[in-house]
Amino acid sequence: MNDLYALNYLGIDWGKRDVGIALAHAETRVAISFATEHNDPGLLDRLKSLITKEAIGTVVIGVPTHVNRTEIIYPGEIFGQALAKAADVQVVYQDEMFTTKRAQQSLIERGERHVSRKDDAEAARIILQEWLDRTA
Repeated sequence: MNDLYALNYLGIDWGKRDVGIALAHAETRVAISFATEHNDPGLLDRLKSLITKEAIGTVVIGVPTHVNRTEIIYPGEIFGQALAKAADVQVVYQDEMFTTKRAQQSLIERGERHVSRKDDAEAARIILQEWLDRTA
């Protein structure tokens, strides 16, 4: 694996149907909404290509965190394990509680139209930015 401090970041809001994606460059550490991908059998390969193209070193995946969590592995974590192995990246997890609701509110406040089409990518941006801020 490359020097993680020189590489960029990818944020993922994992969902059964759609996956929101956000990016942040190592220099700025500011997350931006990037895209929404369909969660289908080709998702892993598309993300591998994006990771290579954007020089990603760390992937941040949103997962729900519960105070009393014991021995629960969320689908996003299973996907993260597969992505880490397939793309040779560090995968970390960030609490995603209420990010979709916050994403929708943010998009509405900005005057965006068709909020439901953009809320996955915006939720990924929130997840990534919160992790970046926490690890600064």
